[in-house]
Amino acid sequence: MLEIRRFRTEDQAAVKNLILDGLAEHWGRLDRSKNPDLNDIASSYAGATFLVAWLDGKIVGSGALKPHDAQTAEVVRMSVDKTLRRQGIGRAVLQALISEARAGGFQRVILETTAAWEEVVRFYLDFGFHITHYQDEDVYFVLELSQTLSKENTYERTAQNL
Repeated sequence: MLEIRRFRTEDQAAVKNLILDGLAEHWGRLDRSKNPDLNDIASSYAGATFLVAWLDGKIVGSGALKPHDAQTAEVVRMSVDKTLRRQGIGRAVLQALISEARAGGFQRVILETTAAWEEVVRFYLDFGFHITHYQDEDVYFVLELSQTLSKENTYERTAQNL
């Protein structure tokens, strides 16, 4: 059964490897010096919510929610073990991060990814994010939580009326 919980210091090596393996897969190569935040995740994300997905005693996913400003939080470091993609792990981590954003009073969630990573772009679009713009080789997204919450409340009211 999938378990999502907050990052613990003992997760450091496994989470770092998970994220770097995903980057190496997407880029075809990896310069490990370009990701210094992963050398000490607890310190690098001290003001953020960093979640880890566990399955059968193994770390299989991650994602962090960083405050961007008083109204906006940013999703970063989303990663899922390549052998377990398309099984709902990324969606579960992202949903947990969105719940954290709501609980923290944020109005919107933003993120960016590489535009060439078509499956990743589709994942965020399918989740409900909207593209705001492209810059260089990246695509930027936003999810307005007030609109999402309104839709959820509408669905709940409809279900109660059935």
